[in-house]
Amino acid sequence: MQESMLNIPDTNRERVVIIGCGFAGLEMAKRLKKSNFQVVLIDKNNYHQFQPLFYQVATAGLEPRDISFPIRKIFHEQKDIIIRISEVIGINAESKTVETTIGNLKYDHLVLAQGATTSYFGLNNVEKFSQPMKSVIEALEVLNSILHNLEDALVNTDPENVDELTKIVIVGGGPTGVELSGALAEMKRYVFPKDYPELDCSRIRIILVEASSRLLGGSSEKSSIKAEKFLKKLGVEIMKDTLVVDYDGSTIKLKDKDSIKSKTLIWAAGIKGNEIQGFPKEVSTKSKLLIVDQFHRVKGYNNIYAIGDVAAMISDKWPAGYPQVAQVAIQSARNLASNLINEKKGRNSKPFHYFDWGTMATVGRNKAVVDLKYIKFQGVIAWFAWMFIHLRSIFGVKNKILILINWIWSYITYDQSLRLTFLPKNFRFSRKD
Repeated sequence: MQESMLNIPDTNRERVVIIGCGFAGLEMAKRLKKSNFQVVLIDKNNYHQFQPLFYQVATAGLEPRDISFPIRKIFHEQKDIIIRISEVIGINAESKTVETTIGNLKYDHLVLAQGATTSYFGLNNVEKFSQPMKSVIEALEVLNSILHNLEDALVNTDPENVDELTKIVIVGGGPTGVELSGALAEMKRYVFPKDYPELDCSRIRIILVEASSRLLGGSSEKSSIKAEKFLKKLGVEIMKDTLVVDYDGSTIKLKDKDSIKSKTLIWAAGIKGNEIQGFPKEVSTKSKLLIVDQFHRVKGYNNIYAIGDVAAMISDKWPAGYPQVAQVAIQSARNLASNLINEKKGRNSKPFHYFDWGTMATVGRNKAVVDLKYIKFQGVIAWFAWMFIHLRSIFGVKNKILILINWIWSYITYDQSLRLTFLPKNFRFSRKD
């Protein structure tokens, strides 16, 4: 394929190619506007996704459109940002070329911000039968699965089958697992009894499985304990120090513990970098993250950079790299963009130092835990702080208003109004012949 197939104009300006439009790639492109670079932004989707609220799509609290934003609309006023929707196949560092499904593209500077995907730690059956939640589409699939299983439970006469259909197991006690468990527990209490009055909703069980000794490993011990207390009060069953070793779509096998029978296994236990072909193995960690120096340069390369979830900036304080959260991605993008601009002006680049603003997680209605730099608090105030910060971070006035309306409605009515299921092609309702 030739570069001309991408229909990108020739220029005497240096070209910065950014792969991925998550928090890191989007911030990078915004910072390079009017910078005298030709900026080409490549993503396989034509929208940016607000990942922290995926769980609300999975629990019918928000619509996918509320947390998805068209990339081209974001850059309406930046005509110097060139956008191409395509998948990246590989990198040829020697010829400074990016190979995509629609053509090849030369670069002067390459910024890898393609993010991370779900890691199953080599558990092939778990990968085949469980449900991840790393995209809006996957969040919708989680919701579909839960609602279809409840429909099946409603017409099933075998108690064992009903137990399997009404048991929801979430693996991973990080923010995603905790927030999803709390939201599902609220639905069990306030929503499902009204939707399924013929079903004994007390039989619905929500089980959170965590491999380590505590939830929210990146938060303070106080917040971890408080989050666990909140979840237990909501009726969530918590299994710590528990490893999943296999799953066949019906039986979840645990290491040194009794198996769990369930038709729903939601996997939120690990992540790995989205790989792009063209790099030797030594530039990546075991989790497929690209090893970078303090200037975001991929190990062994001067003009290839990695930022966001796909990057591992290893130090004594952070031996596994910085946490894969939005603030690291955004701050990394700002630093790299500034360095590229300064370098062009003959100024020195600045090494990256992450400023940790803290962590937060919501645990159902009126409950959250917040660990900020200098203060930690939990409960109702933390919940409102969580709402404010996330609402402030959402793109677009329209989206902010829609989300606020949905949150207010849910708060007043104890209800979510978006419980729609979409049947995939060739779907067939299960029945007993």
